[in-house]
Amino acid sequence: MSLRVASFGLLTTVQDLGRRGYQHLGVGPAGAMDEVSHRLANLLVGNPAEAPALELTLSGPTLHFETETLIALCGADLSPTIAGQPVPLWRPVLVGTGTELRFGRPVQGVRCYLALEGGVQVPSVMGSASTHLSAGFGGLEGRPLKVGDRVEPGPGAGERYPALRKRFRQGQSPFLGPDWFAPWSRDVDFIRPAVLRFLTGPQWPLLTEASRQSLLESAFQVAPNSDRMGIRMQGPRLALEHPLEMVSSGVATGTLQLPPDGSLILLMADRQTTGGYPRLGEVASVDLSRAAQLRPGEALRLVPVSLQEAQALLLDREARFRELERILTELQSR
Repeated sequence: MSLRVASFGLLTTVQDLGRRGYQHLGVGPAGAMDEVSHRLANLLVGNPAEAPALELTLSGPTLHFETETLIALCGADLSPTIAGQPVPLWRPVLVGTGTELRFGRPVQGVRCYLALEGGVQVPSVMGSASTHLSAGFGGLEGRPLKVGDRVEPGPGAGERYPALRKRFRQGQSPFLGPDWFAPWSRDVDFIRPAVLRFLTGPQWPLLTEASRQSLLESAFQVAPNSDRMGIRMQGPRLALEHPLEMVSSGVATGTLQLPPDGSLILLMADRQTTGGYPRLGEVASVDLSRAAQLRPGEALRLVPVSLQEAQALLLDREARFRELERILTELQSR
């Protein structure tokens, strides 16, 4: 069982939910930029939420399926088609043997996640299948997919949803109806300017009053040189009251750094493990998926939030994930 890469797109990598426990060795987490879409795609095909999947960036690949495969696409709309027919997002789709999945114009968002029933079978490196591009390990030989690569589903493919496959084979539409749809628009929305909630950081008080006001009242644009390491922002130049030389300290996915040029950087999945720039804040975990779908030139605003509010938002999201898992388990048994 496998699928073959007929064209590679802009950037397609294998990602799971990241590599944890190695920051003290200088190894960052990598993993899916948009955790919500990644988890949802996996759950819709019966995988554990953390199973390896493909992360597609702006321009998707052409994939030739050599065997029947249950898939789900979540996240950015990159105009997926099968035999010229649009493929819906946020629900399971049964792809037949010999079928090609193609992608066209990116309609909204940046990153789309393709989950295969059974996951993607690649070696685990430091407890994770995620591709670490800058270090060149994990995923498929530590690199993006290229023409001729074969992607193998993991163990258990074809066994997750037998009742679902039966419905497909009874001549019903290859795309299931609203009972299988996963509407999580409040977590991954494409409203612009995007609103990213953040907790103020240790160097926040050192900003000038004018800079604090500008950060809270202005919209920023995503710079063209943004990538999986960080989202660089264009907007008002921010400044500290006095020059500051810092000893490097630990950073996290979501850290807002202020380099000497006064332009903010939001650290993302492929970030470094330490940094010497002032840390103005941390974007709330629940908003990182929204940040991951921002294109160059698109606008965002930063809104302060308390630790208690950020924790409550995260707990609410996780409760909804558990409820979705319960519903899907019930549907599986029908």
